[in-house]
Amino acid sequence: MYKHDLVYLTEDASHDAAIELINEEAFGPGRFTRAAARIREQGPHDHSLSFICADDGETIASVRMTPVLAGSVKGHLLGPLAVRPSHKNKGIGRELVRIAVAAAQRKGSEAVILIGDPPYYCPLGFEKVAYNALTFPGPVDPNRVLVVPIAADTHARLQGSIAWRDDSTAAVEAEDDDLNEVVQLTAMAV
Repeated sequence: MYKHDLVYLTEDASHDAAIELINEEAFGPGRFTRAAARIREQGPHDHSLSFICADDGETIASVRMTPVLAGSVKGHLLGPLAVRPSHKNKGIGRELVRIAVAAAQRKGSEAVILIGDPPYYCPLGFEKVAYNALTFPGPVDPNRVLVVPIAADTHARLQGSIAWRDDSTAAVEAEDDDLNEVVQLTAMAV
């Protein structure tokens, strides 16, 4: 039986090519036409909240977080989340989501939003957003718009459009040391 040596790390530029390959493999060329991709092309994702999983040094999964303004909520759009076929059904995607949501919460995000399958994401703490509450830059099935509300009034403020948010002008200078350190969590051998 093959023993996996899984390590979870904060994404950096050296992972870009592998992440592109993983996303191409998982979603194909149609990934660029999706509404979430329209938001992501408005500006860069947050490397400090984006993570990869490596197995014996090879990048085999990733999740990215993009800063967004959703109605009046300063949150993050989770995705894409992708795992190589050779490593599916081992809990890697769920662990990446857990790590990313916890990091967003520590950084002060008010919500983590995504477009995804409720049966997969709701057990991870996501809830449905009110039907048609958010307007995306493209067609979206409103039943697949989900959120982990972090601020107490998140659901009430998720009304209106969702777009990329520029964090570079934020006055927050103090950074959580935990976000700057490499996240190295070795998973159990499978």
